[in-house]
Amino acid sequence: MQTDTLTLALWQTPYTGSTADALQRLDTTAAQASAQGADLLITPEMALTGYAIGPERVAALAQPCDGPLAQAVAAIAQRHGIAMVYGYPEHNPNGKPFNAAQAIGPDGVRLMNTRKTHLFGDMDRAQFSAGETAAQVFTWRGWLLGLLICYDVEFPETVRGLALQGAEAVLVPTANMVPFDSVQRVLLPARALENGLYVAYANACGNEGDLTYNGQSCAMGPDGHALSLAGLDEGLLVAQLGKAALQHCLLHSQRPMRRADLYGPLSTG
Repeated sequence: MQTDTLTLALWQTPYTGSTADALQRLDTTAAQASAQGADLLITPEMALTGYAIGPERVAALAQPCDGPLAQAVAAIAQRHGIAMVYGYPEHNPNGKPFNAAQAIGPDGVRLMNTRKTHLFGDMDRAQFSAGETAAQVFTWRGWLLGLLICYDVEFPETVRGLALQGAEAVLVPTANMVPFDSVQRVLLPARALENGLYVAYANACGNEGDLTYNGQSCAMGPDGHALSLAGLDEGLLVAQLGKAALQHCLLHSQRPMRRADLYGPLSTG
């Protein structure tokens, strides 16, 4: 089925430290998002386990992309007729787990699994292995979508790579923290504007250990303006994406004027 609009729900939530509780709250939130007309629900980074939980616990909770966590999310998606993008630790037989995000359709079928490629700080590097494959687009309901995880979206090359594959929206589970509000204020509008696509950023809120997450989940339009912006507290943000805005922004895009032959040093510098 192809549609000219796509309605997203972004779940801004604190971490509770319990996977069972996270799944229960995800079930409740999916019901709310579906009732508000959302086609797809996006959770924060590592939403099902917690993010700042230490290498040992990450390893203990890591699962394959088709494991019990995926099956539980698929059941929730089917129960409420809504697609989901959720963050979780993916088992890695060759080292530390991957910080992963997976998209599952309302029929419970996997649409895409991706791994965080840019690890942020000592904690990320202590807990995870970096993904080694650039993010790829997938098609759902006639929309070309890409997945990035938190810090990945702060690199212009990652979003541009998806844009060159035809991505119309980039979905970002994240756990951005104080004091990095400039990501929401500056970088996300720039990523959307310079690539002429939507960026949906679902952030955590509240405290986890010594970290304070800065909320401000948002959906940016292809003109760089916010379609919807959350505050600091827990909540569900809903935004509707439309193809017409993409087509309008393409008329003024710099992308057709790129001089790729001049940009070689950018991949080696």
